[in-house]
Amino acid sequence: MPEPVPADAPHADGAGSEADEDEPGSTQLSGLFVEKPPSNVVVVSGADITFVAKVDSSSLQRKPTMKWLKGKWLDLGSKAGKHLQFKETYDRNTKIYTYEMKMIKVVPGDAGGYRCEVSAKDVCDSSTFEISVEAAHQDDQADILSAFKRADAGEDEGELDFSALLKAAKKKKKPEKEEPEIDVWELLKSAHPSEYEKIAFKYGITDLRGMLKRLKKMKVEPKHSEAFLNKLESCYTVEKGKKIVLSCEVLDPNVQVKWLKNGQEIKPSAKYVMEANGNIRTLTINKTTLADDAAYECVVGEDKCSTEVYVKEPPVTITKLMDDYHVVVGERVEFEIEVSEEGAHVMWFFEDQELHKDKESTKYRFKKDGKKHTFIIQEATLDDAGMYHAWTNGGHTKGELEVEEKELEVLQDIADLTVKATDQAVFKCEVSDEKVTGKWFKDGVEVLPSDRIKMTHVGRFHRLVIDDVKPGDAGDYTFVPDGYALSLSAKLNFLEIKIDYVPRQDPPKIHLDTTGNMVSQNTIIVVAGNKLRLDVEITGEPAPTVVWSKGDQPITENEGRVRVESRKDLSCFVIEGAERSDEGNYTICVTNPAGEDKAVLFIKIVDVPDPPENIKCMGVGEDCATIVWDPPKFDGGAPVKGYLMERKKKGSSRWTKLNFDVYESTTYEAKRMIEGIFYEMRVFAVNSIGLSQPSLNSKPFMPIAPTSEPTRLTVHDVTDSTCSLKWLAPEKIGAGGLDGYVIEYCKEGDTEWVVANKDLCEKQGFVVRGLPVGEKINFRVVAVNIAGRSLPAILSQPVTIREIVEHPKIRLPRDLRTKYIRKVGDKINLTIPFQGKPHPVATWFKDGQPIDPKMVNVRNTNVDSIFFIRSAEREHSGTYEMVLKIENMEDRASINIRVIEKPGPPQNVRVTDVWGFNAALEWDPPKDDGNSEITGYTIQKADMKTKEWFTVYDHNRRPNCTVSDLIMGNEYQFRVYSENLCGLSEEPRLSKNTAVIPKTGLEHKPNPYKEMDMACAPKFTQPLVDRSVVAGYSTAISCAVKGFPKPKIVWMKNKMIIGEDPKYLMQNNQGVLTLNIRKPSTFDGGKYSCMAVNDLGKDEVECKLDVRVATDPDKK
Repeated sequence: MPEPVPADAPHADGAGSEADEDEPGSTQLSGLFVEKPPSNVVVVSGADITFVAKVDSSSLQRKPTMKWLKGKWLDLGSKAGKHLQFKETYDRNTKIYTYEMKMIKVVPGDAGGYRCEVSAKDVCDSSTFEISVEAAHQDDQADILSAFKRADAGEDEGELDFSALLKAAKKKKKPEKEEPEIDVWELLKSAHPSEYEKIAFKYGITDLRGMLKRLKKMKVEPKHSEAFLNKLESCYTVEKGKKIVLSCEVLDPNVQVKWLKNGQEIKPSAKYVMEANGNIRTLTINKTTLADDAAYECVVGEDKCSTEVYVKEPPVTITKLMDDYHVVVGERVEFEIEVSEEGAHVMWFFEDQELHKDKESTKYRFKKDGKKHTFIIQEATLDDAGMYHAWTNGGHTKGELEVEEKELEVLQDIADLTVKATDQAVFKCEVSDEKVTGKWFKDGVEVLPSDRIKMTHVGRFHRLVIDDVKPGDAGDYTFVPDGYALSLSAKLNFLEIKIDYVPRQDPPKIHLDTTGNMVSQNTIIVVAGNKLRLDVEITGEPAPTVVWSKGDQPITENEGRVRVESRKDLSCFVIEGAERSDEGNYTICVTNPAGEDKAVLFIKIVDVPDPPENIKCMGVGEDCATIVWDPPKFDGGAPVKGYLMERKKKGSSRWTKLNFDVYESTTYEAKRMIEGIFYEMRVFAVNSIGLSQPSLNSKPFMPIAPTSEPTRLTVHDVTDSTCSLKWLAPEKIGAGGLDGYVIEYCKEGDTEWVVANKDLCEKQGFVVRGLPVGEKINFRVVAVNIAGRSLPAILSQPVTIREIVEHPKIRLPRDLRTKYIRKVGDKINLTIPFQGKPHPVATWFKDGQPIDPKMVNVRNTNVDSIFFIRSAEREHSGTYEMVLKIENMEDRASINIRVIEKPGPPQNVRVTDVWGFNAALEWDPPKDDGNSEITGYTIQKADMKTKEWFTVYDHNRRPNCTVSDLIMGNEYQFRVYSENLCGLSEEPRLSKNTAVIPKTGLEHKPNPYKEMDMACAPKFTQPLVDRSVVAGYSTAISCAVKGFPKPKIVWMKNKMIIGEDPKYLMQNNQGVLTLNIRKPSTFDGGKYSCMAVNDLGKDEVECKLDVRVATDPDKK
């Protein structure tokens, strides 16, 4: 789009007018702005500033488009974010659009020339303004009271705002020497190009490329180009992903050009398309990317023209905004957004601090998946609460994270203790989270461990143990869990007892409590995994010594899983997490000088049973299976109540419960399964304690059912010792398939079935042999597959084993009852079925004589006879008779076979009469009719001049005919073909004489005719054309000539006649002359001429052939 600049607009650096001179001004300024930003703005570094532009849309048909630009091309819309913010509002009453650009915390790099540009269809307007950035005042001591004024001023302007003074105090630095003002343009002019980036960074230049472009124009004066008529535009701009065309016009239309990008030659490809159309040279860049933002040159010899291509990156917008999260400490948090383009850069901020991926810490994770961006906090803490932001160059979103402390449940609180001197004090509490740690405090001071004070943390239990309690240990004790606003407190009271010493001795005594866990006297049952704490009261003076032992091994540990805790008058035996190995007899022995006492306790550990063993499938059905197993080796100390079963399909991980009530037996029939699917089973044992671990999976098994019984069992044949049976397959076979059949028989009245076949019969028929003559036998057939035998198919009545005599009978097919006709060379294959019992004997005869086996092949079976001739000949014709005999009974059938071929030609064809335009023909039948009746004749005629034959009659049945419509003055000859069922005869018979149709006195008087003189001297109608070709590529030159008589053609090179050189191929096609030159070299260049000569004269044309060497662009 054109970029108009108002005449009175100030230029930031004096070079803007030069940069804009090359821009075409096709659209005029229309004065759309109602309010423009001020032309010059001075702002203090670190402050915020807002620019406002208003546009009147009352005369516009479409909504206007506003762009904020820095320099000439930098579109600030793509830089929207935390530093630059844009706002658009619309007043419906006044139809005025208000556009705002706000800069947050201006930096020195923001200084420079800016432009706001509004466009709507064919009208546009723009306004330029300059921003100058000054450093913040470091020591403003002149008006110190102004620093104390309130920031919001207003009516309370006189009140003081000390925060401003504090901020000012923080910013005070040592006074710096004032440096003279430096002209950046003069600095860039004198600097080396390698210093440009350093200068831009030092002086805050953001549009360095635009400044260098203008600097180049200031340095270099344009000079006249001899190679270019129109050079490239000074610069081009294109949006990312779009196509751009760079075009220039050269002086020579045949000149070769090179295109360079940043000084590197561009090779043609799908992205870079180079075209030459006359004098126009174009470079098309498809699907531009940011990498295409560069300087381009078009080079012709030593001359060149250059341009700059600026690629605008469209702003990346946020399509899915960030959600708020409310979590507790330790939970995972995932902030997720979606942007408009894949691969976009997203910045994440926590409050005002940018978040980066830290290799040393795994707390934060950043994840990209296409357009989806995710920020992950692995374990949230209270410090993570706050506002999180995601920024792109075209959008911003935020989400709030609220983190709450976990609720910690107190399962057992600390109890107050009152202890005597030298006793042990134990504070114990239990919380819901095993991972929670904490600290102990006494009267607000943290308790530290020592030889006398010990702190332990086992699972959910926290203990503080104080040995040898002293008066100074009394006080308030508090346990504070880490990370929770919670505390547990209890008081330790010191009991000081003064007793006058009276020597006394009492024998020790063990006082066992037989209630609670005692199931019988001195027997305690403990569930495995549970805790056993046995408190035994002991009396005696002086205090007796207590010894616990298991068997002969004393238990002395006071810490650990199995331990003994001693208190005054009390001995505690503790087992944490009871195991099977803890079962046995335990002895407690107490002694003092006055005596001894013992007690024996039996601790029984009960547990869930071991899993069942040896899971097997003993049988299957169509949808069921029988499963058996062995009881577990160890019942867990309690009787097994029963079992629970589960099954699953093989390869699956999903188990299905088969019973919810305990099943007592070790044999189970699983039902409702799918036939043909492999299953696995497992079993759990159940006792009063609980459920065992699952057993090992059974071997895979498949529910399969036997097939249904075979169908339609019938007797096919019976002899004196055999019976032939036939049947059909079962209607239902199932997934187990069908392996075969078993045939069984038994005598009538007997119940013992005899198997007739050793191996399974796979066919649906079987001959039972070795049967007694005259006995009545019952038969049955059983289908067998992997699941077993099916139900039997039984004959309804017994079969008497006796030969049945049946008269022989030939069943001659209907098509053989009449004459059987075949052509010579055809194959004859006849199958004649017959019947009779016992098996009859078939014999063939021809014309009353036995057939010759060399001429005819015959093969007989029990039910038919096959008559076969491989290649029929005429001598095979005749009457064949088949005789079928059984002892003194017989049956006969005759077949008349005729082998035919094409007939011979007719005999004695002659013209018997000619009258008018007609001729009468007669002939005799052929000597050889091909062993078939003649069905007709085909008559043809031919004019003796042309000798071309034309059919007159087809299928003429008589041996004579009359040919009409003959032409007067012509002489005709005739020929005749004979025809039978095989077709026309191979050769015709010509008539012995001809038929002449005489003229009837007509005389032809031809018109006088003068032949036109076509003679002319040679003349070229199309001359040769000069050509320029590339060496090594075959070429051709052509021209056209006319002349009569046909002229002689002579080709010459440089006036020398070209002979029979294989390099040249000369062609003449209807007067079009072509000289083909095969792979010419530079020596083949020169003047070529073509000369045409005949008796009336000659003509000559010539052309110039230029052969140039192909140039390799890579070598240039």
